[in-house]
Amino acid sequence: MGMTDAQARHAKPKEKEYKISDERGLFLLVKTSGSRLWRLKYRFHKKEKSLSLGTYPEVSLKMARQKRDDARLLLDEGKDPSLEKQIQKQLNVSQYENNFKTVGLEWYEIKLKGKSESHRSRSFRMLKKELFPYLGLRPVSDITTPELLTILRKIENRGVVDTAHRAKQTASQVFQYAIQTGKATHNPAANLAGALRPKNKKHYAAITTPRETGELMLAIDAFNGTAVVKYALKLSALTFLRPGEVRQLEWGFVNWKENRIDLPGRLMKIKTMPHIVPLADQTKKILKQIHCLTGEGKYIFPSQRKNGKPMSDNAVRTAIRIMGYDDQTMTAHGFRAMARTLLDEVLDYRVDWIEQQMAHGVKDPNGRAYNRTKHLSQRTAMMQRWADYLDELKWVAARGQLAAGDNVITARFRG
Repeated sequence: MGMTDAQARHAKPKEKEYKISDERGLFLLVKTSGSRLWRLKYRFHKKEKSLSLGTYPEVSLKMARQKRDDARLLLDEGKDPSLEKQIQKQLNVSQYENNFKTVGLEWYEIKLKGKSESHRSRSFRMLKKELFPYLGLRPVSDITTPELLTILRKIENRGVVDTAHRAKQTASQVFQYAIQTGKATHNPAANLAGALRPKNKKHYAAITTPRETGELMLAIDAFNGTAVVKYALKLSALTFLRPGEVRQLEWGFVNWKENRIDLPGRLMKIKTMPHIVPLADQTKKILKQIHCLTGEGKYIFPSQRKNGKPMSDNAVRTAIRIMGYDDQTMTAHGFRAMARTLLDEVLDYRVDWIEQQMAHGVKDPNGRAYNRTKHLSQRTAMMQRWADYLDELKWVAARGQLAAGDNVITARFRG
């Protein structure tokens, strides 16, 4: 007759450990410490052996009997249950060691060693932010093409098609490394050619490194054209609005009480989506300075030649050329790429916050467009940090120029 669950539940420790027997070799070992351990006694090749089946009450009497029966089936097949348990344990360890995250980090350390810091940083962020959250714990050999495509579609639906293509490229390199090291036999990314939406073809030249950004901010400060254009350059950097949105800004859009600019949908690239630009302290200060010049009119940046019209769309572009930047180095639209890159890769802000602040068509996980106030408090803090960061870069650039002697005036004096 077998034991009952009540016997297991009420088993108390004694001076010496003891057993409570069930049936077909199953017993409960009660330790002096009070632990109650399930064991199966069996014979394999005429040798008596013992198999651990877990701890009571985590493993109930019913579960222990099922484990016993499973082990007995292995014995009937001529297999040693203890050995099979060790093999399965090793397989589980191997599966963990060969999951996508482990292989991805190994690829990063080995294959990207010696690559530029910017390339390593971009690749690591692609792994950490776009791939590991979804594929990290999956065995690299088990990941399928449809599974990978589902992940890339989620990135696409955020409105960042180029990022989806870069994620595909990074994943493909990890899978290729897994094949080379015997951890996988196929590359699921190889079959995705043409599955993603085409990359954005139009690219605007932009400065995207901290050093060059600081130098650009110094150049804007030193710009000696009209004050209105100079302020337009500064607001382009601080707000990273599209050039057309900057030049058509109206004083009526400025919400001084809420410290923000409310842009109507008619002004935006996506005409039905109004947009909010939180004002950093530096941005608000500049607006107050401009207000002394143009506050009586409709536009923040009015045309000097045409009354009642906004500033020309060539004004900022021409100013950038005057400062010494050609079309292959920096454009009016490049302030957006500059902010997008540095906020993501240097200041480490969430991509969806950045995309929302750039008024891209960002969608939530269900494919719905985000409300314009989504993450507004976080975006407000981000915009202030961005303004402070530009000041920091400008300060560093100024120190560098002084160290190089750029501000030293040389002359011959009569002795």
